[in-house]
Amino acid sequence: MKEPAALSHFRQRLSWDDLDKDAIRKLVRLAAEEDLHGKGLKKEAAQTGDQTTISMGVSGQGTAAIVAREPLVACGLQMIPLILEEFEVENAAVENSKSDGDEVETGETLAFISGAAVGLLATERTLLNFIQRLSGVATASKAFVKALSETNTGLLDTRKTTPGYRALEKYATATGGFFNHRYGLNDRILVKDNHLAANRATKGNKLAESVARLKATGSSLLIEVEVDCREQIAPVLSAGVDAILLDNFSVEEVAKAVEEIQGRAVVEASGGITLESARQYADASPHFLSTGAPVHHSSWMDLGLDWTNR
Repeated sequence: MKEPAALSHFRQRLSWDDLDKDAIRKLVRLAAEEDLHGKGLKKEAAQTGDQTTISMGVSGQGTAAIVAREPLVACGLQMIPLILEEFEVENAAVENSKSDGDEVETGETLAFISGAAVGLLATERTLLNFIQRLSGVATASKAFVKALSETNTGLLDTRKTTPGYRALEKYATATGGFFNHRYGLNDRILVKDNHLAANRATKGNKLAESVARLKATGSSLLIEVEVDCREQIAPVLSAGVDAILLDNFSVEEVAKAVEEIQGRAVVEASGGITLESARQYADASPHFLSTGAPVHHSSWMDLGLDWTNR
């Protein structure tokens, strides 16, 4: 079966270099202000700063290790320098033992951080929050990838992300082996069921004409249409779409749809796909499965920041 021309556009992954570091610094700054200044509460904080460390009179330099308490896929390690910078840790240095994407076993060290002890102690929760969260998403993503390792079906993430954290969470799914679906509403035309309903064009000639008008605009953006029954496939194909999203199809229905489409468009299956059912859907041979589960169903990974005399 021939491959559709648009397939390569779906096989894209964000790298760390693709991310806007200034946007990430804003998230880190917010986290620092929450911890050090009580940001988010209406009542102004009576005291600011790390009161425990200040009260104990901690001084001098220190070193700490970020250690895995369970097996995981590392992600977020490249945020460490940004966090140390935002907390203004003097003489800060980072030595990574692992890289984003590495599979880490229990007890292994991901990174060593050093600098002024008072600053390192203040950064602990923010450092762990980001790395635990992103490693959780990457670990969950890797589990899906491994489940489909013997198939030709790829995995796409979704826009079901934590508001403000989309770039980081999509980077984390890519770190775990997913491909990244559209980033936002602006970078791909994805006609969903509500678009069709609002346009009174859910079937037959009206559906074909509605999609054909999109093609006629001459937009350089890919056009994908969500269908929720097989009767919508023929009209959508006749309009020349780049991709078809099979929404909430059963495994058997996906297989029949793939056979009907015959490589004339990228085929994506979505809707309620779990880690347990992913392999069955992949065996129906769509080009991709899409799921937001690695983001909204993942658990934070257990990491510790351990003081060391290294």
